[in-house]
Amino acid sequence: MSASPSQTTTGESPQPAPSKDLSQLRHILRFVLPYRWQMLGALVSLTVAAGTVLVMGAGLRRLVDGGFSGGNPALLDQSLFALLGVIIVLACATYGRFFLVTWLGERVVADIRKAVFGHVIDLDPGYFETTRTGEVLTRITTDTTLLQTVIGSSVSLALRNTLLLIGGLVMLAITSPKLTGLVVLAVPFVIAPIVLIGRKVRKLSRESQDRVADVGAGIEESLNAVRTIQAFVQENAERARFGTRVEDAFGTALKRVRARALLTMIVIVMVFGSVGLILWIGGHDVLAGRISGGELSAFVFYAVVVAGAAGAVSEVIGDLQRAAGASERLMELLVTQPAIAAPANPVALPAQSGGSAIAFEGVTFRYPSRPDRAALADFDLKIAPGETIALVGPSGAGKTTVFQLLLRFYDPQAGRILFDGVDMTRADPQAVRARMGLVAQDPVIFGADAWTNIRYGRPEATDAEVLAAAEAAAAREFIEQLPNGFNSFLGEKGVRLSGGQRQRVAIARAILRDPALLLLDEATSALDAESEQLVQQALEKLMVGRTTIVIAHRLATVLKADRIVVMEDGRVVAQGTHAALMAEGGLYARLARLQFDLSGVEAAALT
Repeated sequence: MSASPSQTTTGESPQPAPSKDLSQLRHILRFVLPYRWQMLGALVSLTVAAGTVLVMGAGLRRLVDGGFSGGNPALLDQSLFALLGVIIVLACATYGRFFLVTWLGERVVADIRKAVFGHVIDLDPGYFETTRTGEVLTRITTDTTLLQTVIGSSVSLALRNTLLLIGGLVMLAITSPKLTGLVVLAVPFVIAPIVLIGRKVRKLSRESQDRVADVGAGIEESLNAVRTIQAFVQENAERARFGTRVEDAFGTALKRVRARALLTMIVIVMVFGSVGLILWIGGHDVLAGRISGGELSAFVFYAVVVAGAAGAVSEVIGDLQRAAGASERLMELLVTQPAIAAPANPVALPAQSGGSAIAFEGVTFRYPSRPDRAALADFDLKIAPGETIALVGPSGAGKTTVFQLLLRFYDPQAGRILFDGVDMTRADPQAVRARMGLVAQDPVIFGADAWTNIRYGRPEATDAEVLAAAEAAAAREFIEQLPNGFNSFLGEKGVRLSGGQRQRVAIARAILRDPALLLLDEATSALDAESEQLVQQALEKLMVGRTTIVIAHRLATVLKADRIVVMEDGRVVAQGTHAALMAEGGLYARLARLQFDLSGVEAAALT
């Protein structure tokens, strides 16, 4: 797998190297370029807005020299009307700039979020073994919000104030070359702190984003385990742990804010101190008759514009540095390639007819997070179409890993897996998974209504087909008893349902899918005796004509399998019928006596 620099196997937030410059923002261009006309409109608007501000300085010079000093009331009236016209143009241009730039920021960030989520959802489960979900969540939400601020505001302000800075310097030079020379001499004293302190701000910005990621990851972990936390009375410990993370984030953010505030303070002192000095020199020139009062007024106006623009640019640079860090973190996600992907020319699976044929040939597999231990070692297993296989073995034997590899969440490091005669690494993973139905021991229920949860197995299914699947899974009755029936919200992760009810919804989903290969991780383990009997009957009907692999923990499930496969340490150590394996007296017989209630159940099942 192509590992992202952000991946970590510890509980700490990843600490990739901070951005060295603003070049990371270039990655955002591909999301901005599709909206060229909006960019052009915004650019025209901010250029007009900046131009009208600069025109005011020339108008001020004419007003002072011709209107006030010359005693010309008509010119004063004309100047007022001209000023009103300039203000109207400025207002319209500012409206256009604000609307288009804000629209562009919202649109681009929406596109980035869709692109990042669309890419992340395709990453293999191995990626999430070494990367925290909270870290990914923070990047998609917090980091994209930073980009929205930059694209929808900061970039516009930077361009506008850059135009004002350049235009103001040009107008200063036209008005008084001598005073402009003094302004230029002051520029290095303003730029130096921006560069030096800006580097520290950039580093602290990245650290601040990582600490926020810690907070998000902590929230997600605690909320997912809230029942365990309360059961073990660990609320105070979790509050303290979360408080530490929040305070760490606050402390890092405070360092960043302090550095930015220091940068702004230094720039203001340098800029306006320089303006004050220039005003003092210019005032003496007016008194000596070397320049007019209007020229000094215009010069002061342009000097204030230049000073304000320089200060605004210094503020924006901080935002741009934070956005550069956010862009880098998002691009790390987008460039991460999934370990499981369809080949350039995938081999088509043969036409589906009944159950699928499965073959594991010398398969060895190690999980990315546990590379020193083989979950499956030289594993061989052949399953005929329509056969029902029960996988039995102690915890850690590799039973669940068989499911993980069949669903192609991972690829083995050695050996191969054939699905209907096709090497799974040469087939499209989605085409393979489309022929499977999974019912996990801990089923996933989405925060939606019953229609949506059951229809997840086959989105195009009709309401009648959904109702039939719920009926077959013994789920229709309890769903219809909910306040709004099938339209009832089942709660986050199905919290409004009991464990058995969640299991039956998941079984209904699998029934609706009508798969060629059915994967059951002891699908009836959470049901009461009455519901188990109803669901077992439904599953027996569902298993007819399709291949079924069951991870078995109950004797009733084992006895109904065509073949029992006993696993230990990632290998097949025995296989056969229940009676034959009990007669052998090996691992299976020992597990059966430990895990299964043989008194009466076995006899009843065998009669």
